[in-house]
Amino acid sequence: MDLSKATFWGYKRENQRVGVRNHVLILPVDDLSNAAAQAVENNVKGALAIPHPYGRLQFGADLDLHFWTLIGAGSNPNVAAVVVICIEDGWAKKVADGIAATGKPVSYFGIEQHGDHDTILRASKAAKEYVQWASELRREEQPLKELWVSTKCGESDTTSGCGANPTVGNAFDKMYPRGVTMVFGETTELTGGEHLVAERCRNDAVRKKFQMVFDRYQAVIERHKTSDLSDSQPTKGNIAGGLTTIEEKALGNIQKIGRKCVVDGVLDKAESPTGPGLWFMDSSSAAAEMVTLCAAAGFTVHLFPTGQGNVIGNPILPVVKLSANPRTVRTMSEHIDVDVSGLLRKELTPDQAGDKLLECMFRTANGRLTAAEALGHREFVLTRLYESA
Repeated sequence: MDLSKATFWGYKRENQRVGVRNHVLILPVDDLSNAAAQAVENNVKGALAIPHPYGRLQFGADLDLHFWTLIGAGSNPNVAAVVVICIEDGWAKKVADGIAATGKPVSYFGIEQHGDHDTILRASKAAKEYVQWASELRREEQPLKELWVSTKCGESDTTSGCGANPTVGNAFDKMYPRGVTMVFGETTELTGGEHLVAERCRNDAVRKKFQMVFDRYQAVIERHKTSDLSDSQPTKGNIAGGLTTIEEKALGNIQKIGRKCVVDGVLDKAESPTGPGLWFMDSSSAAAEMVTLCAAAGFTVHLFPTGQGNVIGNPILPVVKLSANPRTVRTMSEHIDVDVSGLLRKELTPDQAGDKLLECMFRTANGRLTAAEALGHREFVLTRLYESA
């Protein structure tokens, strides 16, 4: 596929970033505000609430990440406007102010001294105005370099490393020279193959930062006296699919970054890249957690290869699912956007599979709902660093 003149149709936001969705978000800052946020969603058709279980008695770096993730989610270019709700006015304002820095419309409401009914009423009025305003926004043709693409795999098996993950790698290799901003992560799932990623880093500074991030994860394992990751890495599903060690899983995982891409930089959790190229983000290997971090970092389309089958979606970031496992494509067809099982039957070449994925990615960017969106999968899972106070 020739991407030299490739374009897509997206929404240019106030800060000049381009989104592929046009959500009006109802964003609870803490778990106590979930009911009010969902009531607003119920009142205003077209509004999207994203409830979550955290936000109370967090502190330090954990609280910073909480705010960073929520502000990033609201700032994502796939979001047109935001209504923030919190039990306390102060925290609601903090999140709203962070989102307002992008220039997009945002309002905030506190529940204390008002109660649910009054808060829901006021927030619903704001959401209704935003939904009507957003409904008049129109897509404009945009160059490919304006698209930010993230990737993460889930429920991997032997077909992942042999088929689906290399398909993402092929697509990344084709987008990389075109100035597309891309990210991969899953720190734990590089174990045993981390040296291969280090060798792909652009320079010593990037390599040093990558190694620091990986070593930081290893220190967590040692601090908790965990000699291995039994029952976690590889998962029971991975083992059932033929992956017996974390090293096997890592070698398959790394296929997602292709053969030609260079790792241009390293990001902390939910951190936004500062330029085009391929970035590594320190992140959990849990599917919903990493996709949420990618949404918070500003990515607008996600490529998700799966072997055994994973149903992950996200309320902000459309998740394009592909599989090379014929059984999964057959038994979980409603979850699969791109069937690349022909690779294993030698009916598809790697280039053809990569083009097939890119074609679906463009259709998704232009407005086609992914399987996860059509099925209502809105997994929004915040990453925690440690327990609450």
